Amino acid sequence: MTSNADPGPASGTGPVGVSGPTKSLWLRLLAMSSAAAGGALVLTGVAAFLFNGATGLWSAAFGGALVMAFFAISLMIGHIAGRNNPSGAIGLFVATYFVKVVGFAVVLFAIGAPAWLHGRWFLIGAVVTVVFWQAAEIYGFSKARLQIYNDPETRKGGTDV
Repeated sequence: MTSNADPGPASGTGPVGVSGPTKSLWLRLLAMSSAAAGGALVLTGVAAFLFNGATGLWSAAFGGALVMAFFAISLMIGHIAGRNNPSGAIGLFVATYFVKVVGFAVVLFAIGAPAWLHGRWFLIGAVVTVVFWQAAEIYGFSKARLQIYNDPETRKGGTDV
């Protein structure tokens, strides 16, 4: 069997390097998720403004901003805890989530809805933000390089142990 495919450039003779773990996973996730959710929220705000004016725009923005604050707190806790105890960061991440759910519920019930709030656009802004934030976060976690094993030690002669 023959092939007409070009063989391409010859392989190099140099050593293959290692990439190592992802640096600052939590901050990278925060930036990636904020950008995705913020972009989606801008588009939602434009639609809200076209249909319901400034009230719709600010309601969608308020719903999205609450969701972004909600999720950003967890990622910041993960970042702070992950530097000192990487294996315990996920547990603290989950505990923080529970505290935030209860805390935000208490705040929302205590304050109530402002008179200017358009409920439908508030909900749409929040849901769009959740979907895009979570999609970006899942994508970011899937691309993370987490080091499971220690790097091999090198002997004095330059060979691995």
